[in-house]
Amino acid sequence: MLIEFLKENLLMIYLLTFAVFLGMEIISKVPTVLHTPLMSGANAVSGVVIIGGIILIRQAAPNDYLVLFLGFLGIALATINVMGGFAVTDRMLDMFKKKKK
Repeated sequence: MLIEFLKENLLMIYLLTFAVFLGMEIISKVPTVLHTPLMSGANAVSGVVIIGGIILIRQAAPNDYLVLFLGFLGIALATINVMGGFAVTDRMLDMFKKKKK
């Protein structure tokens, strides 16, 4: 069953692996000053991951535990990323507010 799954989705596995390495390469080249604003803006992508996880779970068969688990994992990790992104963005924006005397 696992071998059949891998054969059917080999192109997607290659694409995912390429995207991970490309993302790591791009992020490692970003200057430290721009890292926080860039990551705050990139949290919109996690919103798309949440929607994709919901669609994945909705279309999965009730006994397909691998797909259900991967959908849940995607939703959980993307939600953590979105909440962390909001917290970081809020702290970053607080730095630019005028201090009350």
